[in-house]
Amino acid sequence: MAIHLREFQYSDTLAVNALAVSAFEQYRERYTDWPEFVEKIGNMAALSRSGEIIVAEADGEIVGAVAYIGLSAPKASFFDPSWPIMRMLVVSPKARGAGVGRALAEECLSRALRDKAEVFALHTSPIMLVALPMYERMGFRFLRDAPAIHGVPYGIYVKSLNPTSRSNRSRVERPPV
Repeated sequence: MAIHLREFQYSDTLAVNALAVSAFEQYRERYTDWPEFVEKIGNMAALSRSGEIIVAEADGEIVGAVAYIGLSAPKASFFDPSWPIMRMLVVSPKARGAGVGRALAEECLSRALRDKAEVFALHTSPIMLVALPMYERMGFRFLRDAPAIHGVPYGIYVKSLNPTSRSNRSRVERPPV
């Protein structure tokens, strides 16, 4: 599968929002209030107001998306406001295993380097049995717990973009699922 990354366009709104819901569908039973959660993730395109949404296409179809939120852009209070972050990396169930998620994550890291960031962050959950190990292989390390989302535990993970940065020196184990 040949993957092409490009910038989000307004005409992608419905496809990106539907993709976000489809990507999280496998976790339906884990979130305590699925309808309320779907309402939030089903509006992924709104992240374009505070960040840069990158979409992945294969054969003319959107198969993945992620939001890159820059250094000083507004973000959740549990993140250091000076860190760029990645939000809502989603991959179509039919495109999983083809490198879409990794390509999107690497593009976010490239943008963080472009912005001269020293640390890049994301939050994810131990229930994400594919994404979390991928992030760890990419050098992300658990920093601390983040607030649970509809009953699902989340943690903040950081990656040093500067080899001398303290955030990459120690490893803290993530909480169990």
